[in-house]
Amino acid sequence: MNELSVRPALPDDLDAVLAFWRTAAEGTSISDDRAGVERLLERDPRALILAERGGELVGTVIAGFDGWRCHLYRLAVAPERRRQGIATALLAAAEERFVRLGGRRADAMVLVRNERARYAWSAAGYAPEERWRRWVKPLTA
Repeated sequence: MNELSVRPALPDDLDAVLAFWRTAAEGTSISDDRAGVERLLERDPRALILAERGGELVGTVIAGFDGWRCHLYRLAVAPERRRQGIATALLAAAEERFVRLGGRRADAMVLVRNERARYAWSAAGYAPEERWRRWVKPLTA
């Protein structure tokens, strides 16, 4: 088995990432388009972290830091590659990034209906914060 490599995404990776999310990510986001991901990389070129094995994209996570809070989005692993330590490696890279940037606590966006994800996040040491709810308002039609 080829060794897993973890690295920040490059602009040339974006089409592959978007295609990957259509098959590996649960749910969709208003920002799941090329323009949205390009804006992410322009603002924070190291926020989108990729995992590859043998040159194949097998996982992603967005590790966004706004200078105050650490936010995790789009943790996704190829369905046929799950339970191989890929999510663990991605989260380790994200958490190391946050610590280097001065982050103190990470939070993750996890769909309530995604039971598999809840187990994975729990195994990684994350827990739901029941005192808070996410409130959203789309800014575009």
